[in-house]
Amino acid sequence: MSDHHYRVTVRWTGNTGTGTSAYRAYERAHEISAGAKPAIAGSSDPNFRGDAQRWNPEELLVASLSACHKLWFLHLSADAGVVVTAYEDHAEGTMAETPTGGGRFTRVLLRPSVTVQGQEMVARIEELHHRAHELCFIANSVNFEVLVEGDVQVG
Repeated sequence: MSDHHYRVTVRWTGNTGTGTSAYRAYERAHEISAGAKPAIAGSSDPNFRGDAQRWNPEELLVASLSACHKLWFLHLSADAGVVVTAYEDHAEGTMAETPTGGGRFTRVLLRPSVTVQGQEMVARIEELHHRAHELCFIANSVNFEVLVEGDVQVG
């Protein structure tokens, strides 16, 4: 076992000239970067004065859960001899605001749609999703329910 470290930079780009002199005086725009990778344009959710054209932290959290599950699922499929030819997830997260102005996620639902090469592979999909969920680093790090409701096609 070893520890892994991840470094990112989040740089606020929303100073419109007067900084945070008032709640409506600044934009929530920021850039997320890591090394030489392309920057991710971020903001807050439009419900909190954010830019709908930019990724918000809530979307990134749901995307992280979805991507982590997919990566484990594909790894386990390859190890099991299950040939996946397509994978698409329409994930959805639910966040509840609290009376004090904060909030927390209450659940994330992953809806992966998987295409496998042969009919004989279909029977393994549920087991592979279950194991991928058990191994996902991100799902193991959150304090809310993460559900997986997948479907499978042969093609």
